[in-house]
Amino acid sequence: MQHNWSRHVRLIISGIIGATLIGLYFGSPVYGFTFAVAVYLWWTLKQIGRLYKWLGNPNASEQAPQSVGLWGDIFDYLHKLHQTHLTTQDRLRAQINRVQESTNAMRDGVVMTDHRGAMEWWNGSAEYLLGFRRTTDHGQLIHNLIRTPAFKSYFDSRNYREPLEIHSPAKPHIHLQIQISLFGDDDRLIVAKDVTRLYQLEQMRRDFVGNVSHEMRTPLTVISGYLETLVDNAEDLPPKWRRAINTMSAQSSRMEALITDLILLSKIETGEQTVHDSLTDVEELLEQICRDAQALSGDKQHQLSVQVSDRRLLRGDESQLRSAFSNLVFNAVKYTPPQGQITVSWFTDRDGAHLSVKDTGIGIDPIHIPRLTERFYRADPSRHKDTGGTGLGLAIVKHVLLNHDGTLDIRSSIGSGSEFICHFPRERLVERVPEKTGSDA
Repeated sequence: MQHNWSRHVRLIISGIIGATLIGLYFGSPVYGFTFAVAVYLWWTLKQIGRLYKWLGNPNASEQAPQSVGLWGDIFDYLHKLHQTHLTTQDRLRAQINRVQESTNAMRDGVVMTDHRGAMEWWNGSAEYLLGFRRTTDHGQLIHNLIRTPAFKSYFDSRNYREPLEIHSPAKPHIHLQIQISLFGDDDRLIVAKDVTRLYQLEQMRRDFVGNVSHEMRTPLTVISGYLETLVDNAEDLPPKWRRAINTMSAQSSRMEALITDLILLSKIETGEQTVHDSLTDVEELLEQICRDAQALSGDKQHQLSVQVSDRRLLRGDESQLRSAFSNLVFNAVKYTPPQGQITVSWFTDRDGAHLSVKDTGIGIDPIHIPRLTERFYRADPSRHKDTGGTGLGLAIVKHVLLNHDGTLDIRSSIGSGSEFICHFPRERLVERVPEKTGSDA
């Protein structure tokens, strides 16, 4: 290209010099120079006009204007750039069409919005699952079409680590799982998945567990009652029956504890046990739980200490909170060796309120921590017989915290004990109302 440019410049200069020499030959070099410049200017303006016309509508003709010299090369280069642009445009359009076709084939609804929530594109499944219409909804804010308050809060929170489950705004019988991802300039990619069948199966499982637990409680209560009577009168029984009766009584007690925990967990999960937002005195509650834990410790003589650095009240269901806190403290007693130390701390910071239950037990392998809150999951099944637990304690803790907008953090490693921390948002802390004295009254 540089070589062609130099050649064209030399030709132009040579032409002007030649015209000047011809003018000099006829005795007027200025006229020769002026004539050459005027001809070149006229030629240049004519080519600029052709270029302007072609650039105004380059797709009207596949071929660029034809010319010679410098302008011929310019037209050729522009034509090549234009053809490259068209090829790239066709390839990108084909890729976009392929992505849209593959996305439209998905059973999950896919929606693209900008940072404000204005809808830019969605697939066919989103129309079915969410009730969107291509003719009227383009550019609409998605909050105006999915009016569930939980979705608005989830969209604005920018915390999309966990999905959101809601009912479809167009078909209430469909249960959706919403997952949002950020991309580009704070734009959103929203995926809506139909989890109705999983939701129904989970609901059936909960109903089954709850119903079976309730049905088992009555006959088990009768059996336990007769076993208690036999244990109280064990002296009247043959010696070979006493051990069997005592073992049956112990196992029936474990069964009763298991059924009690199953019923409690079922009530919490299904919402049958509603959350009563009363004000709970955490300090008093922890002192009561730790007194019970000290009695449970018995001959093991654990060293229990309670540290409360904030005396504000916690807004929540005291019954559920008692169940969650006692499960954590009693677990620490069960899994800590004799004369071990258990520290129960209640403290606050800018993130909210926190309950820490820390022990000096043998610890838990970190590989088990993600599954500890699953029902009946045990890091060490061999300890089941020693502790007599039901395997539902941490599952109850998890669901109680969910009901109180909280989370559970587990920190442990083999040989260094364990720490279970319950986190509550600041919004659930309430200042104590000063008690009126006699003179104030």
